[in-house]
Amino acid sequence: MKTGDQELVKKINKSIVLQTIQASSPISRAQISKESGLNKATVSGLVSELMEEDFVLEIGTGLSSGGRKPVMLYFNQTAGYAIGIDLGVNYILAVLTDLQGQVVEKIEEPLEETFPGVVLPMLKNIINTLMETQPASSYGVVGIGVGVPGITDNNGSILFAPNLNWEQVNVKQDLEQYFELPVVIENEAKAGAHGENIHGAGRKSSDFVYISLGIGIGTGIIIDDKLYKGARGMSGEMGHISIDANGKKCRCGNKGCWELYSSESTLLEQAAKLPSMEGKELSLNQLIQEAEAGNGEVLSLLSRIGEYVGIGLTNVVNTFNPEQIIIGNRLSKIQRWLENPIHHVLEQRLLPPFYEGLEVSFSQFGIESCALGSAAFSVEAFFSENKVTVT
Repeated sequence: MKTGDQELVKKINKSIVLQTIQASSPISRAQISKESGLNKATVSGLVSELMEEDFVLEIGTGLSSGGRKPVMLYFNQTAGYAIGIDLGVNYILAVLTDLQGQVVEKIEEPLEETFPGVVLPMLKNIINTLMETQPASSYGVVGIGVGVPGITDNNGSILFAPNLNWEQVNVKQDLEQYFELPVVIENEAKAGAHGENIHGAGRKSSDFVYISLGIGIGTGIIIDDKLYKGARGMSGEMGHISIDANGKKCRCGNKGCWELYSSESTLLEQAAKLPSMEGKELSLNQLIQEAEAGNGEVLSLLSRIGEYVGIGLTNVVNTFNPEQIIIGNRLSKIQRWLENPIHHVLEQRLLPPFYEGLEVSFSQFGIESCALGSAAFSVEAFFSENKVTVT
């Protein structure tokens, strides 16, 4: 066997050992050997390396099944931290997480302008604030992940973000030069899907589609437990499928795009035309208050938005036949008014084999899926650099 092959085998085995400890800790060396199929000497050597690198720690002994009590191991999730950012069209949400995705600190700020010269300094200030809050650790902040509402390629370039009015903006290079840390840039819906896949509602499904309902609509697609990116990393732009061939003109150049009928921007635009909203603040939180107070016009509008969400989801389900649809981002806040119209439309428009067994759920993270997924991308990149691969 060549040296390169030996290194690859060792890297894979080391990843298996770490993943086993992450999934099942506290766990003994003997249990790792049994679960992974690796021999005890290999496990022992790799555990020693992981302990030297501070990724694994020993705790007290476990129960004995005869003989010496086993020393138990656990993953040291506070060996380092990651920053995950959801760059929305009208907000920035950022989290500091440990290596297991637990949120240590969170910042959310409104975004009044989307000009890069305004947004990039804001991002830097928020990241600096989060870095100041990180607890002492062996590796410090290991990387920064940013989810953006637009088309990104496999190199992390933002090709086009119509709702931000951005084209060819190199956030990755700017942040890497400033912080001297690796930066991962990904489409926000893909980041949200990744966050749900490893930490959230998607853990029980190997095939699901995450729907990001915000100012626009994005989708992240998980097939066989893996994020599907497409040939150039640009999959999932289903907010721009046409649901009305002669409909409104979209910034993308198309007409009648799904997101023109069932996004937050559409909801606020249509709410502005309601007589009962005249003179009142036009915000999602205000509309929630109106709905809770029984405002019939607002309730009718929310129901109509839900129906259009259902129409778009019909196309998604017919295309991918997923086990699960997970709805996240800002409009997950109005779950209680969207659920019934969505289900009504799906039941009405889908063939029974597509509808039966389909689970439609809302993100347990609400608006945090993208930020958590972005942080997770950075953690994975860090482990990959350290000759360990985690999934």
